[in-house]
Amino acid sequence: MCGICGKLNFDLQAPVSRPLLKAMTDHIEHRGPDDEGYYTSTGVGLGFRRLSIIDLSTGHQPISNEDGTVWIVFNGEIYNYRSLRTELIAKGHVFRSDTDTEVIVHLYEELGERCLEKLRGMFAFAIWDDRNKTLFLARDRVGIKPLYYYRSDECLIFGSEMKSILVDSGVNRDLNPATIDRILTFQYSPGSDTLFKHIYKLMPGCYLRAQGRKVEVKQYWDLQFRRTDISLKEAERRLVEILEETVRLHMISDVPVGFLLSGGLDSTGLLSIASAGADRQLSSFTVGFSGSQVTDERPYAKLAADRFHTEHHEITFSAKEFEAVLPKYIWHMEEPVCEPPAIALYYVSKLARNYVKVLISGEGGDEAFAGYQNYRSIFWLERFKAGLGPLAGVLSAGLSAAAPVLPRRLRKYAPLLGMPLESYYLGRTASKSADWNIYSDGLRHRIDREFSLHPATEALQRSRPYGPVNRMLYVDTKTWLPDDLLVKADKITMANSIELRVPLLDHELLEFAASLPDEFKVNGFSTKYILKRVMKNRVPPEIVNRKKTGFPVPYASWFRGELQPWVRDILLDRRTLQRGYFVPARVEELISNNFETGAHPKEIFSLAMLELWHRAFADSPKSPDSASVGELIPAGPLLG
Repeated sequence: MCGICGKLNFDLQAPVSRPLLKAMTDHIEHRGPDDEGYYTSTGVGLGFRRLSIIDLSTGHQPISNEDGTVWIVFNGEIYNYRSLRTELIAKGHVFRSDTDTEVIVHLYEELGERCLEKLRGMFAFAIWDDRNKTLFLARDRVGIKPLYYYRSDECLIFGSEMKSILVDSGVNRDLNPATIDRILTFQYSPGSDTLFKHIYKLMPGCYLRAQGRKVEVKQYWDLQFRRTDISLKEAERRLVEILEETVRLHMISDVPVGFLLSGGLDSTGLLSIASAGADRQLSSFTVGFSGSQVTDERPYAKLAADRFHTEHHEITFSAKEFEAVLPKYIWHMEEPVCEPPAIALYYVSKLARNYVKVLISGEGGDEAFAGYQNYRSIFWLERFKAGLGPLAGVLSAGLSAAAPVLPRRLRKYAPLLGMPLESYYLGRTASKSADWNIYSDGLRHRIDREFSLHPATEALQRSRPYGPVNRMLYVDTKTWLPDDLLVKADKITMANSIELRVPLLDHELLEFAASLPDEFKVNGFSTKYILKRVMKNRVPPEIVNRKKTGFPVPYASWFRGELQPWVRDILLDRRTLQRGYFVPARVEELISNNFETGAHPKEIFSLAMLELWHRAFADSPKSPDSASVGELIPAGPLLG
């Protein structure tokens, strides 16, 4: 696990300075405190920070091929690198190390861009091919590892994090106010756009190729839901086989590996498989909240730890500690993502850093096997609508008219009978931020709702051939998963120099899950049906049969209690309001409504994170940790 960055000048006679590369890597030192390295040639420079996980003695980067014509900087892990290495040696390639990084170099020599088809793992890398003066950037299939790039008429700059790109004083730092509505709509930022007009995310499953002044981005992988004929018994056997293989591969490490335990099925199930093949005691970690009234995950995590005999560690944090870490949170996230559980992840990974360098998480099980309740709702809703045929719309209208006298649950679902899946999905995942009536005229005129919703509507359009559950799984895998859950998982653990691995997002496991019938995922009122079946004899029944709760960070109650003054100070501060984005009276009304009724806690958190983002990246030249970080963005008016 590492941090990478670099620059390509389209005029290859214009050199890239080593001091610039050094400054870029210094900004992402937390991603790799163990080592650093640089490569420069005419018009190009690559920078690298290393967190040593595999081949501790010879894994220095950048790494080249035998004759020094192909160079790479790489962030991630290739879990099938040993078998690939054996194949490449048989074809005559000569290796100087035992790293997965060098495997990619030689695989690229063999296959060019098609090398991506062979890689099994999480990755973001940059290859400079000096033979044809080409820069090749690539990101893993589902977006476990981040990669950003900036493009102008003169150059292309890339980095694991945006802050390394912003070090270059020539970067155009204009903001993109239209993105604000997208962020407030989804509470995260789906798609390739960022709050900077000229900085983009390389999307999951895509690569970028720059040669001369031509820059092209292409998709090399997409999740396909092609149903196969398979019995439940055979599917269970095959699932166990894939799970055992992917956990074994994810346990490969030359440093200690630990487990994040949430008290749920996914993380406990992975621990059960890993412990069966472990040659030493494993460590596990969980987090709770002091003075909290929400569900406490710690007893269930402790139950799992006792069952599998781990060395277990717990940590708690309070509302004040939650508040204290928020500037650091936004500095590392670099995007205003409304993800309060990320604060819990920050504290638990900080604890784990004292014991291990690698953590394994159950992230992705819900997106692979339909674990959320809205998947179950749409499964039964669409079946009911199909049975009613043309009468569905008539019944929906009748029930909606009678809503005042109907039971609460029926009132909730009656309108959905006449609603297309697209409307249902956006209604569940996208808030009507434009209807809050808080936008100023200056911001409102820069908002395009089609642009705001585009990442989700595009994925909905591409998923039309699939059934309702698979459509929702596809859209979540293309939006919510990479741009909320995985960006949090990567950046917050890397803030503490920890590598996080997510076996349930192994692409072979995802593709197998995508091939299964809907009823293997949602069956009756059970979600993740097949996963529960294969885990029922491995995982304590108290965990298998638990109602899904998510990870309940009690920020909503804190906003109404201990953190009331903080919310008001942030959102009604003169500095915040002078940005010209929002109508002050409407913001005050939203805050007051939250204090009185508890409504809109996510929206409040999103507004606060948006403001903290501006203070970290649009106003302040400093990191919250250091007074030595160079100027990133000059202060100036944001809306004209």
